Amino acid sequence: MNPLLLLAIGLGIVVGGILWLRLHAFLALILGAFVVGGLTSAEHMRASMQAKYRGDMMRAAVKDGVAETVRKQKEAGQAFDVKAIGKDVRTQVSARQEEFDAQAKAKADSYVVSNTTLKRITSAAGIAFGKIGLLIAMACVIGRCLLASGAAERIVRSALSIVGEKAAPVAFAGSAFLLGIPVFFDSLFLLGIPLVKAAWLKLRKNYLLLVMALVAGGTMTHSLVPPTPGPLFVAEELGINLGLMIIVGMAIGICSSASGLLFAAWLNRRYNIPLRETPEALEKLEQLSKRDISELPSLTISLVPILLPVVLIAGATIYKGGLDPSQAAPALVNLLGDKNIALTISAAVAMLIAASRLKDRKAVADHVQDSMVEAGVIILICCGGGAFGAMLQQSGIGPYINSLTGDEPLDFGLLPVAFIVTAIIRGAQGSATVAMFTGVAIVGSITPDVSILSYHPVYLAVAIGCGSKPFPWMNDSGFWVVSKMSGITEAEMLKTQFPLLTVMGFSGITVTLIAAKVFPMVGN
Repeated sequence: MNPLLLLAIGLGIVVGGILWLRLHAFLALILGAFVVGGLTSAEHMRASMQAKYRGDMMRAAVKDGVAETVRKQKEAGQAFDVKAIGKDVRTQVSARQEEFDAQAKAKADSYVVSNTTLKRITSAAGIAFGKIGLLIAMACVIGRCLLASGAAERIVRSALSIVGEKAAPVAFAGSAFLLGIPVFFDSLFLLGIPLVKAAWLKLRKNYLLLVMALVAGGTMTHSLVPPTPGPLFVAEELGINLGLMIIVGMAIGICSSASGLLFAAWLNRRYNIPLRETPEALEKLEQLSKRDISELPSLTISLVPILLPVVLIAGATIYKGGLDPSQAAPALVNLLGDKNIALTISAAVAMLIAASRLKDRKAVADHVQDSMVEAGVIILICCGGGAFGAMLQQSGIGPYINSLTGDEPLDFGLLPVAFIVTAIIRGAQGSATVAMFTGVAIVGSITPDVSILSYHPVYLAVAIGCGSKPFPWMNDSGFWVVSKMSGITEAEMLKTQFPLLTVMGFSGITVTLIAAKVFPMVGN
């Protein structure tokens, strides 16, 4: 069967399952995986796996070759240029492509013969869990404990006190951007909207701007900065160091959120949307706004669970970046910089903060239990997405698209392709996370060896993240959370949040394209 037709069938099953049959996203993804995997021919599967194995072996050969050459030149007391060595080694490895092709074909033949559809799906789901399962669980613990302890509220209030009430939109966007790293967007919005309404009681204007500022800040880190599931999975699939993904994701995210804030200000001038609350609800909001800040943790303590994993992971990345390929980082750096260890330490700190504020072990245990329930659902979706993505990769879509592009493989053009593919999937089925899982599977099939690109593959990951923002409408759970909690009608949402996120997505890919040209970071 034609791989493009198989892709359309798979996407149709997932989209139809979620929107028409109202299936849980996990069930729709697994069903799509079974259909795609079952209909994939042995020939297409063999071609896809051969391309994957060849890319893996060639990358390993380049890495080992560079490390060995550097080691020999150091032992001889010679000066060395890592980039020049890398270029020479890649040329040598490319000359051995027939050798790698033969080895990859043998492995692909063995894979096709020894793996049933069920085995391939369960294996892919297990691999996805191994990559991100613990991280998602720890991120959920951090987010829930930040909410329970009042640390999240303290960050928002501190931002408001620093910039002043007149700059409240900047405060909400900035604090939401920071909180969006460990706290999932729906939970973040539920936390922030009462504070937005309380701020409106003092300002008595710009309600739409305040709401959209919260959206503009929180939604970008959700798609660009690990440990949220989408960017986490994309980084793992493309083999990108998590610290670098955090740094570049935050940089591009700041630009996108800033453009979103400016656009929100324009929307606010164009549409006069009031706060629609009952007198009783307004009275409760006034009580919230008068809550003594002394009841909340200090700002420094509140920021620790968010910044600690960023510092540990990014710090290890920067340290390792200063080493030559023949050097190994100290064991302690590897330990503390490991993403699982860093998030686990941060989760423990967040639990301690919650325990110190709540002073009730059962209450803390209940919050952690709730976070595990939340994590379980997210992990299921991620594993289903991993299985569906793996079946798409094995369907032959990558080699087929490459055959259409001629002898020259896609390079810089892969960035807009990744953005457009992810944006289409996002608009079709609603979930930004599912769109990123599917997008990276298709992109990874087109270019199995991302190390040959003229720019660092982190830009490819960011392009996929930006592609998950445009075209949010009624098939997106976030659409309904924002609408129902803010009192903004569905028609008003289509006039405001829909263009807001679309503008942010396109501004993000624009900045990404520019950054990939100006700062390609090749060889880093």
